[in-house]
Amino acid sequence: MSISEDEFDVVVVGSGGAGMVAALAAAYRGLSTVVLEKAGTYGGSTARSGGGLWLPGNEVLARAGVADRAESARTYLAYVAGADATLARQNAFLSAAPEVVAFVRAHTPLDFAWVPGYPDYYPEAPGGLPGGRSIEPLLLDTRLVRADLATLAAPYRATPEGVAVTQVDYRWLSLGLRHPRAIRTVARLAARGLGARIRRRQLLTMGQALAAGLRAGLRHAGVPVRLNTPMTDLLVERGRVTGVHATHVGAPVLLRARRGVLLASGGFEHNQPMRQKHQEGIGTEWTAGAAGNTGDGIEAGERLGAALDLMDEAWWGPSIPLPGGPYFCLAERNQPGCLMVDANGQRFVNEAAPYVDAVHAMRSPGVRQPAWLVADQTYRDRYLFAGRAPRSPLPRHWFTSGAAHRADTLDNLATQIGVPAAALEDTIRRFNEFAQRGRDDDFHRGDSVYDRYYGDPRHRPNPCLGIVARPPFYAFRMVPGDLGTKGGLRTDDRARVLRPDGTVVPALYAAGNVSASVMGRSYAGAGATLGPALVFGYLAALDLATAAATPAPIQED
Repeated sequence: MSISEDEFDVVVVGSGGAGMVAALAAAYRGLSTVVLEKAGTYGGSTARSGGGLWLPGNEVLARAGVADRAESARTYLAYVAGADATLARQNAFLSAAPEVVAFVRAHTPLDFAWVPGYPDYYPEAPGGLPGGRSIEPLLLDTRLVRADLATLAAPYRATPEGVAVTQVDYRWLSLGLRHPRAIRTVARLAARGLGARIRRRQLLTMGQALAAGLRAGLRHAGVPVRLNTPMTDLLVERGRVTGVHATHVGAPVLLRARRGVLLASGGFEHNQPMRQKHQEGIGTEWTAGAAGNTGDGIEAGERLGAALDLMDEAWWGPSIPLPGGPYFCLAERNQPGCLMVDANGQRFVNEAAPYVDAVHAMRSPGVRQPAWLVADQTYRDRYLFAGRAPRSPLPRHWFTSGAAHRADTLDNLATQIGVPAAALEDTIRRFNEFAQRGRDDDFHRGDSVYDRYYGDPRHRPNPCLGIVARPPFYAFRMVPGDLGTKGGLRTDDRARVLRPDGTVVPALYAAGNVSASVMGRSYAGAGATLGPALVFGYLAALDLATAAATPAPIQED
């Protein structure tokens, strides 16, 4: 079978945020560029995400009046990332972050807004901001992206038709009808949805808005995105990466790259052998990452001798293994009237802690799996739960699958979930004493501004702590889920892929979850996955624009 060949300055593998920003930046620096995507849709995990970006010091924050000093951001990121990310990479990320926001706003239909009050995940740490640094896309009219709407990857959780929910909206929706802002949010979203249907207009939000807006920018810049074109390997000539082997509709293709190749193909969350090798006890069924993220780019780089870092890590979050797929818990853990216990019936973590910390605690020695989120009927009557309205019955298949349990007594609940009844009752008795006082002496739930963000402002004395006392009682199985893996190819401050000895793999770059995260083992704030992905994709394009082109291959007669 003959191999179809094509040639560009830059070949980008992956159409998530990292890949599309890199391709866009390369195009605006005069480089011919192509984006390859293995799936039949573009956007990857970016389209499935909340769309938030943690990019300190940007013009959107300044416009909102957020005082974000560069030195504070450097201090904070150093605290979060620790020794697991070099200072050179941290500084490169922070230096380029404002420029990336300005670039995207200038060359796509996207604009952004500050997520008011959404704290950095460690707001009390040196340099942390209690009001937060996260921004999110504004609603995007599908008329601006109509040409590529049909091939946009689906969201992680679809909202009712015509209803466009932002991160700000979700905070208030999670409170059910407990707060005036929640009631106003429901009314506003209903009116917006009705208006959109009357005008036959559709609005995109969160990750879908971000992905579609970036794709519109690529279309305007003339950058092709080739769907259904999975990479099979990298082309190496004279010790340099000079292209990508791929397939399209089952036929082999070769795309040569005069300047270099950027891998932006996502993590390995859907590769069972890799997870078994690097993350004992973690399978592929608990991730919210895109199905195409099977570690292709990581394995291709590893075959060339690239170093790997943080392969035991992920963008963790406690998740409920529902029959239709895992539900990644955010507000559910922060609200009063619930607590988490392990298989011994013991609390083991501040339930309202940042989600990566909660899973680190779940996986720590001495904590027996499975873990359970235990709640009472008052909790169910008040708050949105896994997308279900307060007071609404939970689906029967949640219970038949074992993801959820319900009982009239704690003793019966303990029997159903297989934990010691006496231990569970003692744990809840102690927890209720803390809730009545408003202070958690064991795990300090509610002490941090972050804990309280998704709490109930009307609940006193602590918006995160409420007694668990009113039957029936509920238990929801909690597993160490994730938004994707965060370990991968080691890169430098220009997104160049490195070998174990620190030398560069010539003409190979990586950004996003195919590379080891600049956040190390932690998580700075909402958007700390996507923010660095966009930045290092951008930095790769800048470096590619200054790289020498490879000589054209000699054509044989």
